[in-house]
Amino acid sequence: MTENKTEASNLLQGYLMMLYFSGSMIMFDPSKECIFDFWTKGMLKQLPVKSNNPDFIRAAAILRESTESPDNKYELLKEDFFRLFSGAFRPLAPPYALAYTGEEKPLSEKRKEKLKDFYMKYKWESKFKNNIPCDHLGIELLFISHLIEKYIITEKTEEKTNTGKDIISFIKVHLNPWLARWVRDVNKNALSKGYRGIAMLIKASLEDIYYIIDNQINTKNNHII
Repeated sequence: MTENKTEASNLLQGYLMMLYFSGSMIMFDPSKECIFDFWTKGMLKQLPVKSNNPDFIRAAAILRESTESPDNKYELLKEDFFRLFSGAFRPLAPPYALAYTGEEKPLSEKRKEKLKDFYMKYKWESKFKNNIPCDHLGIELLFISHLIEKYIITEKTEEKTNTGKDIISFIKVHLNPWLARWVRDVNKNALSKGYRGIAMLIKASLEDIYYIIDNQINTKNNHII
């Protein structure tokens, strides 16, 4: 493996860590242990990758600032989770495409079926399927992470290229049409800097992943990692 290929692989591994972290934070209300690991211990002060993406730089800065805010992080983040994503009343930033695409029920059901078809293509099934719908952003991030892991370890050029194209297609079709508006709603309604940073980190990480993989599979000599 060349130095450039190793660097790209390490970058993608770093983005995987951030997707797992941010995805879990929007699927489940944060535990005290999670807050201690990521905020109190200051792990968010130094993210595992660096990026020139302005949104990534902004997200990293917000997350660093969030580690220095008052000691009510647990209560504030927990309150934010329920207000934004899963409150008893209408969530202020529901993590579903349906809230932003304006689709009627038949179209939204068709979107879900396309999602399931994508999952089935890779024989992937969410272990949270009985509790969290397939079109929840956190579930979609888990699937993207699964594809990225497959992309990194696959050695056959054609299979790797096809997986890379599917990652790009998934981001383009299932996330890009609504993710920026979701981030906007999180930024508008979040009480904590933590969730503002997480939302922006998700968007920026997916942009960077898209760029890295698109660049890899479209080089003239097809030198992919």
